[in-house]
Amino acid sequence: MVSQLHSQTEQAQVIYPDSDGQPMANNTKQFRWIVVIQQNLDWLYANDPNVFVAGDLFWYPVEGKPKIVNAPDVMVVLGRPKGNRGSYQQWNEDNVAPQVVFEILSPGNTQEEMERKLLFYDRYGVQEYYIYNPDNNQLRGWIRAEEGLDTIASLSDWISPQLRIRFDLSGEELQIYHPHGTRFLSYTEINQQLEQERQRVQQAEEQLEQERQRAEAERQRAEAMEDLLRQYRDRFGELPE
Repeated sequence: MVSQLHSQTEQAQVIYPDSDGQPMANNTKQFRWIVVIQQNLDWLYANDPNVFVAGDLFWYPVEGKPKIVNAPDVMVVLGRPKGNRGSYQQWNEDNVAPQVVFEILSPGNTQEEMERKLLFYDRYGVQEYYIYNPDNNQLRGWIRAEEGLDTIASLSDWISPQLRIRFDLSGEELQIYHPHGTRFLSYTEINQQLEQERQRVQQAEEQLEQERQRAEAERQRAEAMEDLLRQYRDRFGELPE
């Protein structure tokens, strides 16, 4: 009994930090890509309450082992509810591991670091893993097979089996497309499109108002002509044929 209480006390004292004090990104380019991917995936699943999307969130796959941890730049968990979390503690999430993970490279990332991440994601159940280097427009990917994560041979027009998004590497920069064909957009691009749409609606409303004013002017002219004809008939009778 004493041994059991001691074990429970030790378990209660395990701390799972929410942060390591390191920045989310090392430069603006890396940060922009993290935000674009995370936000667009959030929008993709906005109406599905059971898809959790997070950026730079600590993922603890094993209870009682806080040193086994990683913080994917972006991760998607299908089958878990939306909501705020300090960290993703897998044993509190029906033991559902993130299925899709994205990492955006910066000059500070080392080969050894990325190899460790690949081993971590392989060991703890990730189904799809993508690494994008915005400096040279290089995208690498892995997909789970029978014996673990296997390299995806070609990512040209690759469609994610889990997310149904498409990757396009034909240009100078990676483009990602929603299942319905819309390109992943940045916050700035979305605002620009909203502003263009607002201006288009305003112009349409102005044109409608101009048409209404022209129609009103025509109506008033027609009424004036009717009034003149009525006055003529009252004074001279019917107009000759």
